[in-house]
This record gives sequence, C-alpha cells and structure tokens, in this order.
Amino acid sequence: MRDERSDGATVFIGQKPTMTYVFQVVSQLNSGAGPVVVKARGNAIGRAVDVVEVVRRRFLEGQVEIGRITIDTERLTNREGRDANVSSIAIPLTRTGGPLPLPEEPPGSEPEPPA
Repeated sequence: MRDERSDGATVFIGQKPTMTYVFQVVSQLNSGAGPVVVKARGNAIGRAVDVVEVVRRRFLEGQVEIGRITIDTERLTNREGRDANVSSIAIPLTRTGGPLPLPEEPPGSEPEPPA
C-alpha cells in the first residue's frame, strides 16, 4: 500500500475495542490533521469499516468525507514460515466542516459577564 499524501495521520486497526480507534480518529480530525487514514489488514478490515462508520454517523455526523478507498493484497510470512496473502484496506477521512467542539464548562460554573 502506498500513501498518496503523507501530511495527515494514520490509525492502524488491530485487536483493541472499536471505540478505542474511534476516539483516536476523532481526536486526530479535531486537531486539524490532514486526511486521517484508517488502515487494517486481514480480520481487522471489518473493524476498520466499523470505526469509520461510527465516526461519520455518530461522532462527526455530516462533517466527515470519505476519500478514495484503497484495497490491496500483501504477501507476508506467517508464523509457520510460509508465505500468505493478506488483504488490506486504507480509508482516508477528511473533516469537511462544522465547528470544532468547544470545551464544556464544568457544572455549576457560569460565564463571567463582560466588564
């Protein structure tokens, strides 16, 4: 797999819970990083798709655009020493608009009136 642009962030999907990766992607997009690329291989591809869907449908609804999805097959050596073909996917996400979320005021605090 080749990155078309290297000015953004990459989140590699593994065995951690889906929401762990969702929070990583959202924080990268909120920090103003260029395209955030979600990458996965093999059995983690389904989890990568889940991460992207949760980000765009629940956390940043209407504020994320999916770029050109790249699929590939990588040839790896498995634990037994044999060559194996492993599918891979790269899903670029770009924040398209909407205001960045403001930090929440602590409960019970009120904004000070202008002087």
